[in-house]
Amino acid sequence: MPSAKPDSSHKDSEPFVEVNPSGRYGRYSELLGSGAVKKVYRAFDKEEGIEVAWNQVKLRKFSDDPAMVDRLFSEVRLLRSLSSKDIIAFFNVWRDEQHGTLNFITEVCTSGNLRGYRKKHKHVSMKALKKWSKQILEGLNYLHMHDPCIIHRDLNCSNVFVNGNTGQVKIGDLGLAAIVGKSHSAHSVLGTPEFMAPELYEEDYTEMVDIYSFGMCVLEMVTLEIPYGECDNVAKIYKKVSSGVRPQALTKMKDQEVKAFIERCLAQPRARPSAAELLKDPFFDELDYDENDDSAASS
Repeated sequence: MPSAKPDSSHKDSEPFVEVNPSGRYGRYSELLGSGAVKKVYRAFDKEEGIEVAWNQVKLRKFSDDPAMVDRLFSEVRLLRSLSSKDIIAFFNVWRDEQHGTLNFITEVCTSGNLRGYRKKHKHVSMKALKKWSKQILEGLNYLHMHDPCIIHRDLNCSNVFVNGNTGQVKIGDLGLAAIVGKSHSAHSVLGTPEFMAPELYEEDYTEMVDIYSFGMCVLEMVTLEIPYGECDNVAKIYKKVSSGVRPQALTKMKDQEVKAFIERCLAQPRARPSAAELLKDPFFDELDYDENDDSAASS
């Protein structure tokens, strides 16, 4: 069983407060993030010698909600099946019956989430923002082209994580993801209101809801404002979203190229381009030129 005893074999080393059943992973006390369902701690993979994230869910919270427990296990099974440089990697999972927790080990991104990272670094070029956007789109394209199709349903800047030393961003927190079969539609209202596509409220939608959310992510990245920040409650956000009123942050945006790109993402569901189509958008042309220059220089 996992041990809650600190590892005090070396006085100078940081003690583990818990280790996994095999002894490979040790959890530190430092909390990296906390959500409605889980807490994420800094941890260490002794076998690989790398820091990882230890995600812990207290199952007692859901003792009267078996559907939520099923959803958590679904998240874990889903994570295990994915393999993409643009999605947070998953390493291990186990259930601790004694402590009533579900634990899973994932890759850790050194610089936290994109929302916090962007607030910390206010002076970022448009080119860098495009690089981040492209990586998010590549992650979405991977999810949407997966068989069966995977809809994230809660994409926002706090669910995208950054390795600041490489400029790499990755999609995480697939807790609300729905694996959707051949019908490509899903039927439940979940997500973060400011980033939710209008059709999500109608409970009949496709993977195109993620494209809408992606557009709102780009808006936040560029303006440093959370969409619909002018609204002081969820009801007002819902009213604006459902009637097609754009966030103030978009209406006052000066850069017409970025504004037009975001508008494409926020279009009506059938008019919205797929992730694969957006990756070919002229918006990313300057990045493609750079990549071609680099490959020419290295040959």
